Amino acid sequence: MPREKNPETPSSRKRAPRKAPAELTVVSPAPIFVDPEKRAALIARAAYFRAQNRGFAPGGELADWLAAEAEVDAELLRGGAKPTFG
Repeated sequence: MPREKNPETPSSRKRAPRKAPAELTVVSPAPIFVDPEKRAALIARAAYFRAQNRGFAPGGELADWLAAEAEVDAELLRGGAKPTFG
């Protein structure tokens, strides 16, 4: 005896299309913009502390400055309230 088709059986029900997962939006704080003189002062201070940590040995001034510059710029782009160095 053949089975009767029942519209309530799972095989004959139509499914609604799946919704795509909502995209996650990461909200990062706005970068802090400072005037060039303030930025240079922050870099100089961070470079000084880097030199102090290595005992003011000669030959690392450029590396200290470049590392301090990267550190200050990263902190400003992160949107930290005040960069803290030292």
